[in-house]
This record gives sequence, structure tokens and C-alpha cells, in this order.
Amino acid sequence: MPALSSASRALIVPVAIGSMLLCGAPAQADNVIGGGSQMPPPSKDVHGDSDGDGTLSSTAGVVVFDRSNNGSGQSAGPVTSSTTWTPPACYYAPKYTPEQLQKYLEPTWEAGSTGYEWDAKQRDRYVNGHPYKDFNKDKADEGYWWDFYVTPGREGDPGALDCDEPIFWVDENDAPPADIPQAITAEVLAQLAYAEVRVPSTKLDLAPQANTKVNLPTWAWLDAAEFKPVSVTASVPLLGIQATTTAEPVSLRIEPGTAEAETYPASGVCEIQNGRIGEPYTKGKANEAPSCGVKYLRSSGDGSYQLKATVTWKIHWTGTGVAGEQPLPDGSFGGEQNVVVQEIQAVNR
Repeated sequence: MPALSSASRALIVPVAIGSMLLCGAPAQADNVIGGGSQMPPPSKDVHGDSDGDGTLSSTAGVVVFDRSNNGSGQSAGPVTSSTTWTPPACYYAPKYTPEQLQKYLEPTWEAGSTGYEWDAKQRDRYVNGHPYKDFNKDKADEGYWWDFYVTPGREGDPGALDCDEPIFWVDENDAPPADIPQAITAEVLAQLAYAEVRVPSTKLDLAPQANTKVNLPTWAWLDAAEFKPVSVTASVPLLGIQATTTAEPVSLRIEPGTAEAETYPASGVCEIQNGRIGEPYTKGKANEAPSCGVKYLRSSGDGSYQLKATVTWKIHWTGTGVAGEQPLPDGSFGGEQNVVVQEIQAVNR
């Protein structure tokens, strides 16, 4: 049987690295911070706390998120990747000192619940020198045992089972094994931060605001104060690495909710211009076509049309050991709103 797979480890409550290891330079962060693990340990909290000024406490999880530049408000939500790519559902990071790993594994072996053959292979790997000897106690100050974590909120995701490598050792200041793609690096941190990005709702400002009329151009725009770049920084203080993932709005797609309508522009995609998407209607522009908007060709009758507005966000990251901005898949976030369209009433004299 292979050495301690994720399926096997999920049955055992792990011992997380204690505050002894997680202490380091304080990080500025909000009060919803933390790394994830497959099961919370009984004595150490893998989620961080912060004091009144936002300074992270030493009990934080191995991955710390700073969301102070994120989108906020009840209507804010996560972006959806424009491709089939999704942020990782699991990752590897430091979790045990040599003594902690011994305390984690030996009770399982002594219980015999996993079978003699499997236990013998475990002892051979971590105690007998093939390849590790006595849990690497002679290197206690030189590195950490790495194990898998499940990204919070992704516990039921099939991808959470992708991290099935046995627990492995990484010397301090060494890169993790290149053949384990989920091992924490600046790039993996950027991907984890992608999942934490929140952007504002795409409810449009419209003119006319309440009810519009058939064949009357309706202007549409977004609040420039809300639609600005947002970012989340993920870091591992224990390793001294970090990455910041930034999302910037680039365009708005309008779907009128009926085929009997025209959009401005005809493509239905309003590009960001001069730092804003769409242009607010002002008095005196009644005879102008909006740069972003819609014209309905038929009344909505006693009901309304569901106008859908979706903003595309360009996403990139910067981080430790990386020069310049690195791309990540574009993201999108949309919303719907009711639009009542009335016939223009003509008076015959």
C-alpha cells in the first residue's frame, strides 16, 4: 500500500504546525484569514485572528490572506474563470515538525488499524532511512514536513483528492519538489488568492431609470467609484513568500433579455474607456445614441425583461521571485435586473 495517501490521511485528525513555527514578521490582514486543512486539528486553530489594528496573530493558518483591497458589500461576489481552469482545491505546505509528525503517525501504527504491511512501509519511509531516518529529528531546525491542505469551501470538490502524495520533507529555503504541482509556490499562492477575489455586483445605472419606452435608447453605465481594480494577497509567513492577485474591469456585456432589442454598441460589449464603463446620461443628450445601452423594440406588457449585465475582469498576479505581472484566466461576474418597457402613448387630436 502506498505511503499515507490522502484517502488514508483523511481518516486521521492531523496535528497542525503550532504557533512556535507560525510566528514570524506580523502581516497586515483583515479579520477573516486562514489556511485550510482537511480536518481542523483538535488543539490548534488553522484559521488566523487579528487584533484591533489588523495585525495577524501567531495562530494563523499556514496560508494567510490579506483582503483589505478586495471588493466588499453584500452584492460582491467571486469571479468565474472564463476557461475550464479553476483555482486548486488542495495544496501542499509545511504542516509538521519532526516531533509533531512522530506524534501524528505513531498512534496509528500502534493501533494496527491500517494493517501490518502498510505500517511497516510507513516505518521504513519515516523511521528506518528509506529515505528518512527517525522522522528527520537531526534536521529539526533545517526544514519542515509538508502535507496536504484542502482549500476552505472545496472539501466536497473531486479536486480535493488530487493531493495524494505521501508526507515529504523540504529543507528551509529550498523549493518544493518540481514534480508536485500543488506544492506551495508564489504561483500557487496567486491561484489561491484568485479564489478569494470579490468584485461588486453589476447592477446597472439606467436612464430612463424606472420605466423605459419602446424605441427609446436607454443609457447604461456602472458606478466608477465601485468598478476599480481589486486585489487579494496570499502569503506563507513561515516561508517568506507571497503573491498578489489583481482583477481589473475591462468590459461590460449587455444581454437585454429579449431578441427584440438592439444594443449599443451592436456587439453588446461596452469596453472600458477613460477609466469607466458606459457614460452617465446628462441633460441635453436626448438626441444622442448612448455609448453603452439598449433599445427595446417591443413592450414588456404587464411584466418586465430580465436585463443581464456581466463584467469581464482582467486578472494578473505579482509575487516573490517573479519579475513583472503574470497572467491568470479572465474572470466574469454578472447580475440581472428587471426592466419595464412601455409603449409610447400618442394622443390623437
